[in-house]
Amino acid sequence: MKLVGRILIVLLALVAAGTAGGFFYLRQSLPQVAGTLALPGLAAPAEILRDRHGVPHIRAASALDAMHALGVAHAQDRLWQMEVNRRIAAGRLSEAFGASALDTDRFLRTLGIRRVAEATFANLNAETRAALEAYAAGVNAYLAARSGPLPIEFLLTGVRPEPWTPADSIGWVKMMAWDLSGNWTREVLRARLVQRLNVQQVSEFLPPYPGDAPIALPNLASLYRQVTPQLERLAATAPEPLPRGAGSNNWVVAGQRSATGKPLLANDPHLGLSVPSLWYFAHLDAPDFKAIGATLPGVPMVVLGRNARIAWGFTNTGPDTQDLFIEKIDPSDPGRYIAPDGPRPFATREERIRVKGADDVVITVRETRHGPVVSDVSEPARGIAPEGHAIAFAWTALRDDDLTMQAGLALGRAGNWSQFLAAARNFHAPQQNIVYADVDGNIGFVAPGRIPVRHPENDIKGLAPSPGWDARYDWQGFIPFEELPMAFNPPSGRVVTANNKIVPASYPHFITSEWTEPYRARRIEQLLAARDAHSVQSFVDLQGDTRSLMVDDLLPYLLAAPATGARAQEALAMLRAWDRDMRGQRPEPLIVQAWLVALGRAIYGDELGDELYRRTLSQRPILLHNVLNDIGGQSRWCDDVNTADRVETCAERIALALRWALDDLTERYGSDMRAWKWEDAHAAVAEHRPFSRVWPLSEIFELRAPTPGDTYTVNVGRHNIANEREPFANRHAASLRAIYDMADPDRSLYMHSTGQSGNVLSPLYNNFKGRWAKVEFIPMSMRRADAEAGAIGRLELVPAR
Repeated sequence: MKLVGRILIVLLALVAAGTAGGFFYLRQSLPQVAGTLALPGLAAPAEILRDRHGVPHIRAASALDAMHALGVAHAQDRLWQMEVNRRIAAGRLSEAFGASALDTDRFLRTLGIRRVAEATFANLNAETRAALEAYAAGVNAYLAARSGPLPIEFLLTGVRPEPWTPADSIGWVKMMAWDLSGNWTREVLRARLVQRLNVQQVSEFLPPYPGDAPIALPNLASLYRQVTPQLERLAATAPEPLPRGAGSNNWVVAGQRSATGKPLLANDPHLGLSVPSLWYFAHLDAPDFKAIGATLPGVPMVVLGRNARIAWGFTNTGPDTQDLFIEKIDPSDPGRYIAPDGPRPFATREERIRVKGADDVVITVRETRHGPVVSDVSEPARGIAPEGHAIAFAWTALRDDDLTMQAGLALGRAGNWSQFLAAARNFHAPQQNIVYADVDGNIGFVAPGRIPVRHPENDIKGLAPSPGWDARYDWQGFIPFEELPMAFNPPSGRVVTANNKIVPASYPHFITSEWTEPYRARRIEQLLAARDAHSVQSFVDLQGDTRSLMVDDLLPYLLAAPATGARAQEALAMLRAWDRDMRGQRPEPLIVQAWLVALGRAIYGDELGDELYRRTLSQRPILLHNVLNDIGGQSRWCDDVNTADRVETCAERIALALRWALDDLTERYGSDMRAWKWEDAHAAVAEHRPFSRVWPLSEIFELRAPTPGDTYTVNVGRHNIANEREPFANRHAASLRAIYDMADPDRSLYMHSTGQSGNVLSPLYNNFKGRWAKVEFIPMSMRRADAEAGAIGRLELVPAR
């Protein structure tokens, strides 16, 4: 509330100053894009040429000077984003936003992301350390040289940027790994479910990947009953990872499948939509380093992109690299816990958290052999912790020998497959499905990352919290790099990954049992197979495809149910005539999505009960498929357990769900069913930190755009059905789209979801939004003439004397 009060006071002051040049004053926060800027730390002059789209093309005499200039460009355009991101990683949000951020800070201080980042820096090779230092020097040189007001977020919150450090960059890379490594929340969910459902019901409610057998979990309900309250508290406290069903697409075809005779590669990572975009396009050109593509503000590398010879793209593998361990405290000494070889002492450290407008908060963090004790995160969690137990968190990214930063820089320098693989060897967290193409005509795929090897007698397989005193559940090292999934020039001439299962049944190692549903992967395979030869345009069309195979799968069962009443009959008539394309201008996508939400409630809401149903509310198409197909007798879920005198059928539950859905949609959008539009309900929402939560600032800073698609279309738009106010709003989508043509890499296309600038007063704040929603692109060429055509400005950086 204190933050909101300060914001209102500042806004009133700005309004009052409006006639005296307040707006002119704020516009001085926009960066200098032309002229000369003298900065310390440069070895030689460098140039930042911003093309007509605001993309900086950086020319420098060395890779280190290019990194220095990238630091300048990032700080000019994304300073507030960088400030918030490093505070997240360091657990320092409370300093800026007050006590409302304290729980998140406690959790992140307990994990120790910043401490691990600082330790990791010392383990990187000299080249990577030098790049991080040069980048930080560029950010700091700009901060020291700039004049005028900071971007308006700093003014409204009272935050002042501090000098940038290499650990800030490493910390944000680890937070990206956090975003993509959220399987621990599924462990919490299972621990909760086994107290309401039997083991078979749990395996049906959280079904295996289609075609896989369920893993039979041991019954640990009595143990979980003791620890579930604190697990739920932890899940509510921690920064949210990507939700179930979110993911990414990439695919590559070889020359024999391409109209040009050279490979084509496409990539669109699906992440939470934000403003500014997570990504920032840049081109680095130095004698010893040339790359173009998507960077992360705060990080000195081209994460997704190409150089003169190769291109690459990522999707998330979704491995099980996080485990919760229930530790048993030594009853004779609370400073020790029980390990397989006997009691061991907790390691401890103290963390001091500064809180805006309040006293500092000091926490003591305990650590076990598995990792930090996260059940100590908050007073409520400690207060309900079962006597004699604690919960530790194991995660591969919490190692100080995580060399992912080093690998990321090396990928951009690789010129062939062997060099690319050598770089990928050090890509430790998060595991990614990386597709590859080069100008020589080769394509490839590798899924690098540290994946725990689990003991043959481990019957939990990381799916639920494990007893920490039992050696069966300890990690047994990591899968050797040579045994990770990979392929080079596969006979099929193509590689497709969309967070689906990437290994055959014969693969000897356990990566995860929770692969994302295969709808997107199957649709991409369908469309790739539909043409003998592909082009850049066919890849554009594929990235924009909105046919939902999930709807194809489930809609026939819905249409077969009896319809009662004129409204239901009208809805069924519309859906029978519909082509199942999730186009934004149509009402049918909205009707079917609302129907499926209601069907989930009708089928399993009674088994879960109201509270657990609300806590677990999510899209579950595989469960619905299995129930409606009566796989293994699962149609029994359709019976309402609250009615003892009769057995309800699935057809009855489908009809009831349609009535519920139409009632809800009528209340939200009016009674004229044919006037409903999916894109109105399914607008993409790019949230601003923190002003999306502060009205009326949300109206100024947040971006919205009508979009088609659903969670399972190639042109993805994942909605959160647990959001009661906006259950169909698109919140996770293609944060970036890129298509690479290896016959002429300078014909490659890119787009991200907002604009290059994070300054709300800049015309580059939202100039990509409309084109992104329409699946349009900008070219990004390394040719100087292309960058100069219509350029916004040329900024010369010279060494300060």
